Amino acid sequence: MKSTALAHPNIALIKYWGNRDHDLRIPVNGSFSMNLEGLSAKTQVVFNESLREDKLILNKKAISGAGLVRVSQILDEVRLKANVNLFAEVVSENNFPTGAGIASSAAAFSALALSASKAAGLELDEKELSILARHGSGSACRSVPSGFVEWTNGETDKNSYSFSLAPPEHWDLADCIAVVSGDHKEIGSTQGHRIAETSPLQAARVADAPRRIEICREAILKRDFETFASIVEQDSDLMHAVMMTSNPALFYWHPSTLHVMKSVRTWRRQGVPVCYTIDAGPNVHVITLKEKMNEVKEKLDSLDGVQKTLTATVGGAARLI
Repeated sequence: MKSTALAHPNIALIKYWGNRDHDLRIPVNGSFSMNLEGLSAKTQVVFNESLREDKLILNKKAISGAGLVRVSQILDEVRLKANVNLFAEVVSENNFPTGAGIASSAAAFSALALSASKAAGLELDEKELSILARHGSGSACRSVPSGFVEWTNGETDKNSYSFSLAPPEHWDLADCIAVVSGDHKEIGSTQGHRIAETSPLQAARVADAPRRIEICREAILKRDFETFASIVEQDSDLMHAVMMTSNPALFYWHPSTLHVMKSVRTWRRQGVPVCYTIDAGPNVHVITLKEKMNEVKEKLDSLDGVQKTLTATVGGAARLI
């Protein structure tokens, strides 16, 4: 009973931050994202009768504690659905920094949901896989479908899932990720979601989310980069404002983060189609047109504080390999 799957991380264009149900990771607002081709997590699951407990090996290191517990919870769901009573060894590897705000958990749990269910003999459809992946990491549900993805906030476990708004070829965008730190963040997203409601700004951010979602949806469908850039940056800034005003306050930005943000806005005023968005970490995702990707990468590489720049185009769905 063995299967291997590959999934891409995604960059949230309209952010997910805060849950109405923390255990099931049902979000307080809907969100949009795009998958990142070229960046990936590859996860193999083997159910083995000789194992006495689940095992997790991440990037060639054995993982225990909270990380293993989260993986075992997904395996438990799969075992229950498939009527399987075997423990599993999970071997997962990313080709990009883990725990640094580049959605490593999204890619990993999306690949885990697909590989574990397949290894156990289940044939889950995209919606079911999206829900299963969400239980491990909220944003993982967005890495299951292809291309530009919408995640409905829903009100129950069954109606909070993701689907493809448009395929990768709909709009030739690219993500140039300015890595200013590859260190694992001190406070992870799971804890951050739990304290979001302590910010006095969270209620206003959530109340305004339907407006931002509608603007972003239309901008993507019409391939309107100017409108897209404006709403994506506003949404990112709003989420980080909530983080900074939570209790305890979360400051993910580094000085180099702000330097990249200011540079991106300068370049856009100069006519370069670019905008920034930042997940729960210090690294800056700079979205541009695919034809401008190499130019933008060179600009980012020249900035003080940028260690390296990763590039990705719009990626496809999680898949078996």
